[in-house]
Amino acid sequence: MLDRKFLRENRDQVVRAVALKRESVDIEAYYDKDAARRAALQEIESLQAEANRANRAISDVKKAGGDASAAITEMKAVSDRLKQLKDDAVELEAEVERLYLRIPNLPHASVPEGGEECNVIVRTWGEVTEPKHPVVPHWDLAAELGIFHPERAVRMSGSGFTVLSGQGARLERALINWFLDVHLEQGYTEFNIPYLVNPEAMQGTGQLPKLAEDMYHCPVDNLYLIPTAEVSVTNVHMQETLDAAQLPLKYCAFSPCFRREAGAAGKDTRGLLRVHQFHKVEMVKFVAPETSWDELELLTADAEELLQKLELPYRVLTLATGDLSFAAAKCYDLEVWAQGVGKWLEVSSCSNFTDFQARRAGIRYKGGSDKGYVHTINGSGLALPRVLVAIMENYQTGDGRIRVPAVLRPYLGGLEYIG
Repeated sequence: MLDRKFLRENRDQVVRAVALKRESVDIEAYYDKDAARRAALQEIESLQAEANRANRAISDVKKAGGDASAAITEMKAVSDRLKQLKDDAVELEAEVERLYLRIPNLPHASVPEGGEECNVIVRTWGEVTEPKHPVVPHWDLAAELGIFHPERAVRMSGSGFTVLSGQGARLERALINWFLDVHLEQGYTEFNIPYLVNPEAMQGTGQLPKLAEDMYHCPVDNLYLIPTAEVSVTNVHMQETLDAAQLPLKYCAFSPCFRREAGAAGKDTRGLLRVHQFHKVEMVKFVAPETSWDELELLTADAEELLQKLELPYRVLTLATGDLSFAAAKCYDLEVWAQGVGKWLEVSSCSNFTDFQARRAGIRYKGGSDKGYVHTINGSGLALPRVLVAIMENYQTGDGRIRVPAVLRPYLGGLEYIG
C-alpha cells in the first residue's frame, strides 16, 4: 500500500497511476471519503475541547450554587453531536480502508505507458531456428510417449488439471531440484513454507482483496491455497523489523501454486499451457530502498541463468503500465520459445514492489539512524509447466523422443532421452 500522507499530497500522480494501470478502484471516492473522515475527526476534536470547557463551567456553576440547567442542555446537544460524528468517522474509516486496499502501486518512471501491446523487448538470448524435422505440440508428443494423461485429470478434478507419469514426472522433479540447487549457488536460502495462509498474509502481498475470486478459499478455517510461494516467503517476515546490516536477504522456495482463474475462456487450454495447479520455484528478496533497482536486475539475471543453462531461447520484456500487476512498480517478463506451439511462453515475472508489500505486511528495517520499510522483489525461478513445454518441444527429436538437457542428466541417473 501507499503511504496515506503521500496519497493526500500527490493526488494527481495517484489518479494518473490508477488510470495507467487500468485499475477499477474508485479513486475519487477514496479522496472524497478520506476528506470527509478527516473533517469529522477535526470536528470531533473541536467539539471534545468545547465539551471539556463546558463540563468545567458546569462544575464551577454547581459549586457556586448556581443554575446549570441551560449549560447542561447545551452540553447534551454537544454530546449527541459528538456521538454521531464518532459513528460517522468509524463508518468513513471502514469505507476509506476498503478503497485504500484497492489502490495499486505506482509504476516506476521507466515503465512504458499503455497496454500489453506496448510491452518492450529489452533483450533476447539464443536463436529461434527452423527445426530440421516436424515438431508436434507437447500434448501430442507426451501422450504418445505415455507420460501425459489429461483425461485422467479431468475425471478426478475437472478441466485445468494435469497428470504426468513415469519419465515425465521425473523430468519435472529433476527441474525442481536443479532450480533450487542453482539458486543455492546464487546465494539464496531455501525455505519450506505453508501452502495454506490466512487472509492477512494474502493481503500483505496484494492478492487480497483484488484477486479474491481467483483463489481457492477454505472457509471452514478461513485459509487460502497460495497462488505462488511469493505469498508465504514474503510473509516469513510479516510484522518484523529486519537488521539493515543483513540486507539484502535472498530466499527461494518450491511450492505448488493454485489459481482458480487459468486464463481467458478457450485460450491456451490444451496441454500444460494454462492450468489451475502447477509447480514453481520462487525467488524473493528483502532489500534496502536505495539498492532495490539494482537488485531487480540481479534477480532477473538469476532467473535468466536457468534458461541459459537449459539452452532455451528466450526474451526479456519490460511490461507496460496496463500490463503490470496490482502491486508491482516494474516487471520484467521472461518468455521462452516453444517450437511445437510456435509461441513465446512466459516462464517468469521478475518484479520490484518497492515498499508496497512491506507496508501491507509490516516489514521494516533498522540500522543506526536508518529505518523504514524494506523493498521486496521477487521472480519465478522458474514456473514448471511452460519450461516442461519448451523442453519437450525444443528438445524433440525426429524419431519422437525428448533429448534431456545436459544439466538435468545427473538428476535423472544419466538418462539422455525420454522415450
